[in-house]
Amino acid sequence: MIRELTADEARERCDPGLFECDSTAELAPMDGIIGQDRAISALKFGLNILKAGFNIYVSGLAGTGKTTAIKSFLDALAAQRDTPPDWCYVHNFRDPYCPKALKVPAGMGLGLQKDMKRTIDNARRGLTQAFTSKEYANRRAEITEDFTRKREAAFNMIGKKARDRGLLLQTTPVGLIFIPAAGDEPMSEEAYRKLSPREKEEIRKKQEELTRELKDKIIELKAEESAVEKRLEDTDREVASYSVSYLFEEMRRKYDQLAQVIEYLKEVEQDITDNFEQFKVEPKSPEADPLAAMQELVRKQALRKYEINVLVDNSELKGAPVTLELNPIFNNLFGRIEKEAQFGALYTDFTMIKSGSMHRANGGYLVVRIEDLLTNFQSWEGLKRTLRDGKLNIEEIGERMGFVATKSLRPEPIPLDIKVVVIGEPMYYYLLWQMDPEFRELFKVKADFDSRMDKTEDNIKKYASVICRMCKTGNLKHIKNDALAKILEHSSRLAGERDKLSTLFADIADIVHEANFWATDEKASLIEAKHVNKAIEQKVYRSNLIQQRITEMIDKGMIMIDTEGEKVGQVNGLAVIDLGDFSFGRPSRITATVGVGREGLIDIEREAKLGGRIHTKGVMILNGYMTEKYVRDIPLSLSARLVFEQSYEEVEGDSASSTELYALLSRLAEVPIKQGIAVTGSVNQKGEVQAIGGLNEKIEGFFEICRVKGLNGQQGVMVPASNVRNLMLKEEVVAAIKKGEFHIYSVTTIDEGIEVLTGAKAGKLLEDGGYEPDSVNHKVQKCLVTLAEKLKRFSAGEEKARKTGGDNNGSKT
Repeated sequence: MIRELTADEARERCDPGLFECDSTAELAPMDGIIGQDRAISALKFGLNILKAGFNIYVSGLAGTGKTTAIKSFLDALAAQRDTPPDWCYVHNFRDPYCPKALKVPAGMGLGLQKDMKRTIDNARRGLTQAFTSKEYANRRAEITEDFTRKREAAFNMIGKKARDRGLLLQTTPVGLIFIPAAGDEPMSEEAYRKLSPREKEEIRKKQEELTRELKDKIIELKAEESAVEKRLEDTDREVASYSVSYLFEEMRRKYDQLAQVIEYLKEVEQDITDNFEQFKVEPKSPEADPLAAMQELVRKQALRKYEINVLVDNSELKGAPVTLELNPIFNNLFGRIEKEAQFGALYTDFTMIKSGSMHRANGGYLVVRIEDLLTNFQSWEGLKRTLRDGKLNIEEIGERMGFVATKSLRPEPIPLDIKVVVIGEPMYYYLLWQMDPEFRELFKVKADFDSRMDKTEDNIKKYASVICRMCKTGNLKHIKNDALAKILEHSSRLAGERDKLSTLFADIADIVHEANFWATDEKASLIEAKHVNKAIEQKVYRSNLIQQRITEMIDKGMIMIDTEGEKVGQVNGLAVIDLGDFSFGRPSRITATVGVGREGLIDIEREAKLGGRIHTKGVMILNGYMTEKYVRDIPLSLSARLVFEQSYEEVEGDSASSTELYALLSRLAEVPIKQGIAVTGSVNQKGEVQAIGGLNEKIEGFFEICRVKGLNGQQGVMVPASNVRNLMLKEEVVAAIKKGEFHIYSVTTIDEGIEVLTGAKAGKLLEDGGYEPDSVNHKVQKCLVTLAEKLKRFSAGEEKARKTGGDNNGSKT
C-alpha cells in the first residue's frame, strides 16, 4: 500500500535513558570484542585446536577494529598458557657451518650465556696461570732433560767409535757426516789426496758402516723423541684438563637436568683441552707488532666459538608470546645471518644469527596483515613453506632463490609450534582460496568480522562501554548521555539499518575525537550532543565540495532538474556518487520517447557504451514487465528510447529501473508526472519494487536540491517499502518532513508508484484482460495496441508496395 512516512519513521531515535548514566564517566570501560559472536567462536576453535593447518584468517572490512580486538583477545588467551622455552645457537664442533640449536627453559638462555662467558674467562686465566707456573716448567724440563741426556750419550758413543776408526762426526747444513781425521782434527784435502786408493777405500767402508749405525740410532732417537712429545702433549692436556675440569663440573651440576646443555658442555671442555694452545697466546701491542691487530682479531674469533647466541629470550614473558608483525619483510619474519667486514672481506659466524618474528612468536601467536605479506618479496611463500614443514629455517633470501653460491651458515632448524593469525579484507580470502591451493590447507579457519551488529538494549549498553574505553585510552572528555545517543544514531546510519549498529569502530572513534575537539574549543567539561552533531557536519563539510559544485550547477540551470510542475515522460531519478571518503546523492533527469517500430526498448546508455551490465539487465527486465502486463496476446510493437539526460559517465546499477519504467508509462499513457517527486528503486518482471542501496544519501541529495530551489510542500522522494528500515536521515530532512515541507512515500509495486507520481488511478485488471477505463494502465495498453495496429498496417502496406513493384518490373521485362 502507498504510505507517506512520518518524521519518526525517517530517523530512529535513541533514548538517552537507555544508558542509565549521565555521562560515560559513570560507565565501566569494556575491553572485549562486542557484536562479533561468529568471529569469536571461530577464534576460540582455531586457537584451541592443536591440529596442524588450522591457522586463522580474520576477514573483515577495514575499520572494524580487527587488529586491536585480535591483539587484546590473544593477550588474554596467551596469559593462560605456559611460557615457551628460550632458544640459543651454539658452535657445532663437528661442522662449524651448521650451528646447533639449543633449547632451554624460559628465562635460562641469558643465564647460560653469562655462565658460559664467565667459565671461558676463568678457563683462560686458569690455563694461562697453569702453563706459566714453575711446576709446569719443571715437569716439562724433567721430561725433556732425560731425553736430551740419552741423545747426547748416543752421539758421544758414535763419535768415539768414529775417532777410534780415524773419523770425525761432523754437523753440516745437509746433516751429520763422517769425515777422515788426522789425529783430533779433520784431514786436509791435500793429505786426503796423498792417500793410496786402498786407504781411501778403507775410509769409505768405515764411513758407510758408521753411517748405517748413525741412521739406526737416529731412528731410535726419533722414536724416543716422539714418545717424549707424546708425554709432553699428554702433560699439557692433563694440565689443561685439570685447570678447567672443575669449572665445567660446576656448570654440569647447575644444568644437570638439560641433556642438550650437558652434551654441549662436554664438547666445549674437550675442545678446550684439545686446543689449549689458543689460550697460551699472549696479546701483543699493535705498536710493537704491525700484525698484532690482525693476530688479536684471529685470536678473538677463535675464542668466539665458545660463546652462546641467545636467539629467543622469554625471560620477561608471562604466558605465551603474541607478536604483531607490522613490517613482514622476509628477514623480519624468518631471521637473518648478519655479516661484518674484516680486512676487506665479509665474515660471519653463529653469533651473528638474528631471530625473526616467527622465532619470537614460536610457542604462541603471530598476527600479520595479508596485504603486507603479499606485497613483500617471498614473505608469503616463506610463511607457507615454514608452516608446511613445521620448522624454522634461517637462510638468506638469495640462497633460497638460488642466486647466491657462496658458502654460508646453515643453522639447525628449530621446531615450529605456532598459530598464525592473518588479518585482511574478504576479497583476499576468496582470491587466495581460489588461486592458491596451499592456502586452504594451511588456513582452515575463517573468523569473519561483521561490519554491523544487532541494536539490542544489551548491545547498546556494551557499545556505550566501548565508547567509554575510547575516552579513557585516548585521554578525551567524557560524553553526556544525549551525545551518546547521537553517536549511536550515527552508528545506525553507518550500518545502513535502523535496527543495527556499525562495528566500524575506527569511524566511531574519529567522530568521538572530533567531538572532543569541538568541546575543548568551547571549553566545555563534557562532550554534548551539539558537539557530536558539529563533528559530523564538519566531517561532511570538509569533503562535500564536489556536491556543492553540482548543486550550484543545478540551481543555475546548467544541469536541468525540475523540482515543480508536471511533465510527460520525464522523471527525476536518484544515484549515488561515491568519492571514497564521502558519498552523496545526485538527481538525474530520465526521459522516455516512444514511436512505432520493432526495436522494443532501446537503452541509449548501452548503445553509447555508457551503461554497465547490471543497468542493462534492469532495462531488459522492463521489456518483460511490459509484455507480461499489457500485451500478452500481441507483439510488443514499439520503439522506445530511455536515457539519463546530461550523463557523461558510466551508469551502473539497477536502482533506476523503476524510474525508467515510470517515464515510459507516462509517455505511453500521455499522463504527466509530478517533477517534485524523485524516484529510486529497482523493479522485477512482476512489477514489484525492490530495495536498493544508498537510500539516505539519495533522499538527502534531492532534498538539498529542493532546498536550494525552494521547498514548496509538494516535493519528496518515493522509495521501496522494503527500504524503510534503512532510513536514518539527517536532522534537517526530518525537520522538513515534520513541517510538511518534504515527503517520503513508500511503495511496493509499480502501480502504487504511478499513482503517487501522476495522481491518477493505476487501474485494476478486468476479466476481459483489459484495465479500468481512464486508468493509467488502460491508457498504456490502448497505446500499445494502437502502435501494434499501426505497425501491422504499415507492414501490410509495405508488403503490398513491394509486390506491386515486383509486378511492374516483371511487365517491363
